[in-house]
Amino acid sequence: MDKLINFNQTDITAPLLARLHKTVPKPMRIMEVCGTHTMAIQRSGLPAVLPPEIELISGPGCPVCVTAASHINAMVDLAFQEKTQLVIFGDLFRVPGNNGSLADARAGGGKINIVYSPMDALIIARNNPLDEIIFIGIGFETTSPAIAATIIAARRRNIKNFSVFSTCKCLMPALTALFADDTVEIDGLICPGHVSTIIGTEAYEVFRTKFHLPCVITGFETADLLLGLNMISSQIINKEAKIENAYPRAVSTHGNKRALKMIDEIFEPVASNWRGLGNIDKSGLKIRSEYEEFDSETRFNIELKDEKEINGCRCGDILKGKLKPDQCHLFGQKCSPTNPVGPCMVSSEGSCAALYQYGRKIIRQPDHE
Repeated sequence: MDKLINFNQTDITAPLLARLHKTVPKPMRIMEVCGTHTMAIQRSGLPAVLPPEIELISGPGCPVCVTAASHINAMVDLAFQEKTQLVIFGDLFRVPGNNGSLADARAGGGKINIVYSPMDALIIARNNPLDEIIFIGIGFETTSPAIAATIIAARRRNIKNFSVFSTCKCLMPALTALFADDTVEIDGLICPGHVSTIIGTEAYEVFRTKFHLPCVITGFETADLLLGLNMISSQIINKEAKIENAYPRAVSTHGNKRALKMIDEIFEPVASNWRGLGNIDKSGLKIRSEYEEFDSETRFNIELKDEKEINGCRCGDILKGKLKPDQCHLFGQKCSPTNPVGPCMVSSEGSCAALYQYGRKIIRQPDHE
């Protein structure tokens, strides 16, 4: 039986939810751009108990989902090179490209290892000295420092058979490009909690000054999200545009300077292709020439070819907030977690996967009287 979501009246969430029902006077479209937020929102059952005036929209906050088909195709090609082993995070395993997924590649004989930490790739490299070990670097500013630290460790340990194929991305240039699109109608932004621990609150000033967009950084508990929604709705009602931090236990003004310095030491910003958003200047992270011996793209002469996205998949529009997952005609029919057509149904942080897994729960409506 599906779990009932019961917002207990003695819980801290109850007054926050009740306040939204009493104070929100008009329709509001609020976007969250963190995949963990997307999952937390669906898992908690929030969309079913919020005021009908609040519409929550998922944005391009899942790094696996925004990875373009051209990068996936290159990964599959690398898996079939002689004496190579790929090391990946699990969310990448079943993402389909034009020539199949990495899961298909392993079924066809490719050597692919799933790990939880980039440092695990160095252990694999030590244990397999005759193979080239390629770590697939993916993620935003949250994961990039760990990948940078792994490259530094590889040099210090003199590990020669290790390299990184970097598809790492910076979230801010993509969000700036997204909100510069006049067809994207968003009234407020739930800023990403994890990324914000690295980049800090000051990184969002452009949204206040250029786009006059209310922004609130929140944590991941239901109470965090409800607090953030109250703060955003208050800004919208008062026609304000502020950067507010509802997650001060983890996020500071200037972010994690040590992590930012490490990213800057290893990577340089370059243009990168985002699924649904296209090519965005300075949104990708390429390994600097000083560390090019660890750059798989240089080492294996990887050529990224423009490829059409999978026919019928609407992940691109979903990532831009123009469609909700269940508005794609493939959702729940030809596309499901066991048989995904696009990456938004594959990743644990994908909006399609989150809605499919949690969106059909039985919801117990709270009493607001």
